Amino acid sequence: MSSETATTTDILVVGGGLGGVAAALAALRRGREVVLTEETDWIGGQLTSQGVPPDEHAWIEQFGSTRSYRELRENIRAYYRTWYPLADWARVDRTLNPGQGKVSRLCHEPRVGAAVLEAMVGPWIAAGRLRVLYRHRPVAASVDGDRVTAVVLEGPDGDRLEVGAPYVLDATELGDLLPLTGTEHVTGFESRHDTGEPSAPDEAQPDNMQAFSWVFAVDHRAGEDHTIDRPAGYAAWRAYQPPKWPNPLISLSGPDPRTLETFERAFLPNGDTGPVVADQSKDPGDRELWAFRRIVARSVFRPGFAESDVTVVNWPMIDYLPGPLIGVSDEERAKHLAGARELSMSMLYWLQTEAPRPDGGTGWPGLRLRGDVMGTTDGLAKAPYIRESRRIVARRRVVEQDLSLAVRGSAGAVQYPDSVGVGMYRIDLHPSTGGDTYIDVASSPFQIPLGALLPVRLRNLLPAGKNIGTTHITNGCYRLHPVEWNVGEVAGALAAHCLAGGLEPGQVHENGARLAAFQDELTADGVELAWPEVKGY
Repeated sequence: MSSETATTTDILVVGGGLGGVAAALAALRRGREVVLTEETDWIGGQLTSQGVPPDEHAWIEQFGSTRSYRELRENIRAYYRTWYPLADWARVDRTLNPGQGKVSRLCHEPRVGAAVLEAMVGPWIAAGRLRVLYRHRPVAASVDGDRVTAVVLEGPDGDRLEVGAPYVLDATELGDLLPLTGTEHVTGFESRHDTGEPSAPDEAQPDNMQAFSWVFAVDHRAGEDHTIDRPAGYAAWRAYQPPKWPNPLISLSGPDPRTLETFERAFLPNGDTGPVVADQSKDPGDRELWAFRRIVARSVFRPGFAESDVTVVNWPMIDYLPGPLIGVSDEERAKHLAGARELSMSMLYWLQTEAPRPDGGTGWPGLRLRGDVMGTTDGLAKAPYIRESRRIVARRRVVEQDLSLAVRGSAGAVQYPDSVGVGMYRIDLHPSTGGDTYIDVASSPFQIPLGALLPVRLRNLLPAGKNIGTTHITNGCYRLHPVEWNVGEVAGALAAHCLAGGLEPGQVHENGARLAAFQDELTADGVELAWPEVKGY
């Protein structure tokens, strides 16, 4: 029999992804007590439970993120330096990349990211200032006028806990608190008539959202057979060809995200790629899939330590397109989640049995699921990789023309007077549930406006992840790891700032002196508010 209890805290952060962790840490550093919830048993979201190494811009080692995000990255490197038998060259490499992956300058195992984040929050748990509720999800909320008073969380045994707090932060992957609290929000595509965005459709498409993916990790054991059982729906997935796609989804062929021209990707387990310096401004890295999201590279460690590299399969071939996870019934949602898992296992089965090899043969039966690095027994990540969330209707909406390189040119992205952070990534939209293929737009280094974190009506609910006031289009560059962390960090800092000063977020935003004081606080805490301008010397 389930039961319900109640508690209170200064700040409730619902969702333990990167934004949620950053929000909790920011509030804790400012003397507040925090309750942080997480649906899985790992905090870290896309970095850990979703199994995706960080996607970052080319300057991440120098600038373009908050100080605490850089600390997270360096803590991950320190973990490897402390516990792993690194090769001599790797041990002294300041920018150690354990996986030598091409997608990021820091490709690492999801379980290492989880261990590091646990270590970062550990002292606050010991001090009694932070309570982390694992395997808890929000199921209801109480609202009094324009204020959220409490959120009801359901645990794994069905018991419910009502948590009241002066400030509630929605750091869930899909913006789950927004409908529960009646917060005005949008989903899917806005129309061009609404936003003025060059890449938007003529009519709004609220059910048309980016694909989600259920990623997995594999190594390769030459001479061994680790072929999985043929998935029940394999034949259907093997024949599945999405709209506007030039061939079946399960293959090594597909459209180039930037040009939409069809090309053939390479796949060679444990192929020698040599030293890798990831720079997506020059090379997206996805031409050779083994090294693309490789998270363990044998070359980084002492000879004989690792018999195989480990790579993460987060490729276009496992983008799930038949339907979204938002705005559907529980039954439909469960169907899509199961379908995404089956698509991923069908891709693996094809790689093991049918994929073309350079020697003219087919299949790599030595591919072995590595659920251990994902923290699972079935080999898949703990949770699906979510690219798009519900988004608040915000005081400031970030639109494509604010940062599109084609629109802004040498002027660079719009400079927001209420900037609370920075980010950079191309507008990178994966194929969507409405039948669209890629939308890929070159962008400029951009800022994060505080107004995008403020709902138009709710006074004490703040978004702390991909649910800020972007559009479907601009979510494509605001959804990446360092930006999500920055958004969460600012949300946690703002809630604590308001509690300390007896203010509300709107009062901070509307008053120039108060806004400047908050921005000064962020700067002192290592949040970059603008990109450096480098013209020469």
